[in-house]
Amino acid sequence: MSIKRHILVVDDDADLRSMVADYLCDYDLRVTGVSDGSAMHTVMAQEVVDLILLDLKLHSEDGMHLARELRETSSVPIIILTGRNDDVDRILSLELGADDYLTKPFNLRELLARIRTILRRTQAHLLSQHQARTPRALRFAGWELDMRSRRLVSSEGVRAELTHAEFSLLGAFLGAPKRILSREKLLELSRSADDDAIDRSIDVQILRLRRKIESDPSRPKLLLTQRGAGYFFDSQVETVD
Repeated sequence: MSIKRHILVVDDDADLRSMVADYLCDYDLRVTGVSDGSAMHTVMAQEVVDLILLDLKLHSEDGMHLARELRETSSVPIIILTGRNDDVDRILSLELGADDYLTKPFNLRELLARIRTILRRTQAHLLSQHQARTPRALRFAGWELDMRSRRLVSSEGVRAELTHAEFSLLGAFLGAPKRILSREKLLELSRSADDDAIDRSIDVQILRLRRKIESDPSRPKLLLTQRGAGYFFDSQVETVD
């Protein structure tokens, strides 16, 4: 089962939120709708968000201000929604870092097309960045992970077979050693161009990785659980170019 891209709709019009959610969900997207900036920040703190549809003129606050806040703290793509066909608003929105701009009322098929275009562009950019900085191999605790062939080999030459999901998850840990990572962050970091990279729960993948890299999986020394926070990879990581 592939991971559905998560679209966050920030608009104080409940009917519009419902209409957009009903339509996009038919096209293999997951949609969360909220009415204000506070709820938006709550969702973003708890879940991975792939794109935000942001109303420019919320009743309780300024959408421009929210867009500015988002760009200061996040690179999540933003499509601005507005009821005003105003060049000034459009230009300001794009200058603030919005990825696109759509005037209400809009065609839902056009909205879907713009969302897909931005998601494809974002994914391609992330993949090129990842490929540009990926070393040939990573070494940790007597293991070497070849990042190109995806082979994990012990210091004794024993190979541990990794699934795509396990490779992606291990790569996420090796990229952030000695840092506590939440389940949501691990899901975000282990995503790749293959949407099926993580097709089961993070906890199940952790158990499987422990069986492969820990000398005693029941008493792990590398993949540690931080109760209530997530997981912690307790090892130095050496890059090999």
